Amino acid sequence: MDEPTFVIPLWADLIAVGLGGIQGALFASGFRGERRLDLLGVAIIGVVMGMGGGLIRDLLLNVTPTTLQSNWYLLTATGAALLGMLLAGLFQRMNAVIVGLDALVIGLFGAFGTSKALVLGMPLVPAVFVGVCAAVGGGILRDMIMGLPVAIMHVGSLYAVAAGAGCLVLAGAEQFGVDIVIAAAIGIAVTTVIRLLAVIFDISLPEQRALYRRKVAVETSTIPIVKR
Repeated sequence: MDEPTFVIPLWADLIAVGLGGIQGALFASGFRGERRLDLLGVAIIGVVMGMGGGLIRDLLLNVTPTTLQSNWYLLTATGAALLGMLLAGLFQRMNAVIVGLDALVIGLFGAFGTSKALVLGMPLVPAVFVGVCAAVGGGILRDMIMGLPVAIMHVGSLYAVAAGAGCLVLAGAEQFGVDIVIAAAIGIAVTTVIRLLAVIFDISLPEQRALYRRKVAVETSTIPIVKR
């Protein structure tokens, strides 16, 4: 018996890849000083951000990586990264643009990952796990390459929590008979809204905030106190 197949519409997948490429390039272009990247470095970060989530998703599902089966994915990611570099000067003071794109990107990749896992017959919990890994995978690879603290550990981000909530809502809706496309749209909206609210209102898990306070305490304890 043939295994079920699931095909994400090319236009939808390319939108996610393109937005990821732009977001990654905007993010990388914002660094100055020793962390400043040249054009090639910014382009690479954009490509990694655009294609990383899809690659991780397909590797977890043990299927042929879709992003490597067509020229359009790499071309779109590269073109989007170049566009992001051109826009960096215009939006360098508009952090909201990067945050908004980031929220939308994790929503898209989370929805696509969870949907593909469900259609391939994976149970609800593992399907949500695949979706979360796809959602945050590009960001994790980006931060690792740039030598930064991983994004899902940032205070106020609720990065993986937002992705998990959206993927869980998607999977739950699909289990109740909601069309997978409608369920995916709902999941994207949930992830995006939670991520944006977390950034706007500086919401984080208690454990994250405690870790941050300890980190600040350690760093400030090394600052010499000048007596007058």
